[in-house]
Amino acid sequence: MSQSNQGSDPLSPPFGSSPVRADDEDDLPPFQDESEADALLGNIGEAEDEGEGDDLFNDAMERDYRPIPQLDTYEGANLDDEEYEALSPGTRAEVDQILRARDREQGRGQGRTRDQLFYDSDDEGDEDRRPKRRRRLVERAAEGEEDMPLESIENLEDTKGHTVREWVSMPGPKLEITNRFKNFLRTTVDDKGNNVFKEKIKQMVEENKESLVVDYTLLAEAQDVLAFFLPEAPFEMLQLFDAATKNVVLTMYPLYLNIAPEISVRVSNLPLEEDIRSLRQIHLNQLVRTAGVVTSCTTILPQLRLIYYDCMKCTGVFGPFVQNQNQEVKPNACPECQSYGPFQINMEKTVYQNYQRITVQESPGKIAAGRLPRRKDAILLADLVDSCRPGDEIQVTGIYTNSYDGSLNTKNGFPVFATVLMANYILKNDDKLSVSTLTDEDVKAINSLAKDNQLTEKILRSIAPSIYGHQNIKHAIALAMFGAVAKNPGGKHKIRGDINVLVCGDPGTAKSQFLKYVEKTAHRAVFTTGQGASAVGLTAYVQRHPVTREWTLEAGALVLADKGVCLIDEFDKMNDGDRTSIHEAMEQQTISISKAGIVTSLQARCSVIAAANPIGGRYDPSLTFADNVDLSEPILSRFDVLCVVKDQVDGVIDEMLARFVVKSHRRHHPNQKKEELDVSMVETDENEPEKIPQELLKKYIIYAREKVHPKLQQIDQNKVSSLYATLRQESAATGSVPITARHIESVLRLAEANARMHLRSYVNDDDVNTANRIVLESFVETQKFSIMRSIRRQFSKYLNYKKENNELLLYILRQLISDQNLYNRNRHGEVSDETVIKEQEFLEKARRVNIHSLAAFYESDTFKKNKFTYDSTKKLITQTS
Repeated sequence: MSQSNQGSDPLSPPFGSSPVRADDEDDLPPFQDESEADALLGNIGEAEDEGEGDDLFNDAMERDYRPIPQLDTYEGANLDDEEYEALSPGTRAEVDQILRARDREQGRGQGRTRDQLFYDSDDEGDEDRRPKRRRRLVERAAEGEEDMPLESIENLEDTKGHTVREWVSMPGPKLEITNRFKNFLRTTVDDKGNNVFKEKIKQMVEENKESLVVDYTLLAEAQDVLAFFLPEAPFEMLQLFDAATKNVVLTMYPLYLNIAPEISVRVSNLPLEEDIRSLRQIHLNQLVRTAGVVTSCTTILPQLRLIYYDCMKCTGVFGPFVQNQNQEVKPNACPECQSYGPFQINMEKTVYQNYQRITVQESPGKIAAGRLPRRKDAILLADLVDSCRPGDEIQVTGIYTNSYDGSLNTKNGFPVFATVLMANYILKNDDKLSVSTLTDEDVKAINSLAKDNQLTEKILRSIAPSIYGHQNIKHAIALAMFGAVAKNPGGKHKIRGDINVLVCGDPGTAKSQFLKYVEKTAHRAVFTTGQGASAVGLTAYVQRHPVTREWTLEAGALVLADKGVCLIDEFDKMNDGDRTSIHEAMEQQTISISKAGIVTSLQARCSVIAAANPIGGRYDPSLTFADNVDLSEPILSRFDVLCVVKDQVDGVIDEMLARFVVKSHRRHHPNQKKEELDVSMVETDENEPEKIPQELLKKYIIYAREKVHPKLQQIDQNKVSSLYATLRQESAATGSVPITARHIESVLRLAEANARMHLRSYVNDDDVNTANRIVLESFVETQKFSIMRSIRRQFSKYLNYKKENNELLLYILRQLISDQNLYNRNRHGEVSDETVIKEQEFLEKARRVNIHSLAAFYESDTFKKNKFTYDSTKKLITQTS
């Protein structure tokens, strides 16, 4: 009986090739490698156990044909021994039609013969037929038409001799990678058993974001194979990760597709960081992480992603075409009318994405001596755009790839390609410590620290711990970093909440060191010097864009420090014209620009902490502050706190300072080990509060600035108003720093900052008294030496607030010793090694500040540390130098 081969069953062409007919099996080349077909069909791991078989043509072959009567009998059942006449052509056609219908019911396509009907002596036929059938199954699987499910791959790391990029592009591994990453997102838990990515996805949906940050270390711990494939084939792996993440997110939130059509996976904490100058050819098409400073950014532009075209002849719309980063995709012919153009992009159906190009330059601290900094361009797409700005120090994770650059080929000869970073994740150094990154343990530690009774003393001891003394400067800087609450009543008049501090004094008193500490500790800080800063460098300036030749606006130091701190060293070295340019920025906290046709206003909401040297180099106590500093009254009135640092000779204090410096140098030597520290090098003072770790202090400041906004409903207004009126009278009488209405706001800002330091929601009397003390200390220190003592006596109830008795008594005792030394020098021409004063004089001074008992002070460590001794029989106090 013959088998009919009429017709053909077309199969889907693989990868855009011409259709393949089933009866054209001889035209199908066999696979070069069986593993390629297995990978496409998902049959990895199936081994065909084919033995060598029996040799049928051996010496005993004739025994198989010997007669055996017992076996040579056949049953009569199911045998048809009748004779039939020959079939006519019509009858034969009917029978063939019935047989074809039966074959269709059994799932056999036309043109296919059952392997059981033919047993040729040539075994090659069956072997040739198997690869051809497998090739057809592979093509159908590649086209997505194969209904049979792909089997899971157990040994995904076994690439069967393929490169990683080829391996992860095959359907079998692609399915396995997608399933494993879905399982990773659904099952990863933290130390407490909470689902990590369930919370992250929930937070992403609440904020309407389009990207999910995945920690590479978590991926490496849970799915080491995926972590190994990711840097080697980042394009392919990230596409699979994006699809898997989108599936998981839509399973949890089905309607989120209306908000974010695409969801991207951002890979953070890639272990190895490469310098920009160390990127080489081996890094091409790899996932790398590098760091640097953003020097320039382009505007955000729409980039073509999926393009649809209009045929101008038949008005048909066809597409989409996927646009890549290297070259423009253009159609060859219209599929409707087969014309070759002209074509026009359909603006409505074409899908766009955000595009921005930034330039990242090596950080100054990472450049080798005598080398110029290198730079590299990075491309930001989708929701990464506008995530950084010039001046930010960032860490960028992305794919190091190349792109065609015609100008390079013109200069260097063809073929030369430019390299660029396709950014996947960007982390600003300012964002490493933010409220969103604080853990529950951090918040618990912050709240427990806020309940400490010695919180202020601990914070002051932790501010610039390498600098000895200067408690007033440390207190002012601490309040400036915490800041107050900005107000904008009715949206018409802004009242700044940032605190401005000016430190002025003799050289060698660690003024610049304070600024450097704030630069390293504050959340956002910009450091500049008065000699190297001009008016436009501090505010803003316009320049021509090097490519478009249009006027563009560039930000200065005050604008870059928005919502942070601007540090200006050598403030007195600035020109008067440059200094007047920051008047608006320090009070209204805006910078108005009207240049080259650009009229706008920029935000400069930052604290200004400046350091200045007095006229002639040293501060003269016989003159007022205004006479010592070459600064105008308008600029001085904009500073909330004025700190004067005087380098006075005091044998005891100088010796303690020298010991502190020596200990600091010995303790912080780069080769010093903890085991080698002796007792003398470790600070052991049981009476002083312990220091707060710097990392915890940074987190505490950030948490307080973001979460705490104190209110002024419960303050004593009469106390503030009476102090202001008294200060105005004293200022007019002494002719020193003028007291203006701005100082009322300064008191309120300092009170709010002190309440924020203690994480209080309301400002109380303690905060107001502390603010009054700081403002009064600032006012008293700026007076002449001749009237300073009388003013200090007049405001003693404010100045002595919250000061310990020992601290007050030590200050009084030092004043008595200083007066006695001055008397001895004038009377005898020299000062002896021992200075003696009567206890009665000391007791009279102490009673003026409501201290009537001195016994505890005589037994304290403060009294002994400053080399004082008390003779109870003679009632004398002696200090040895």
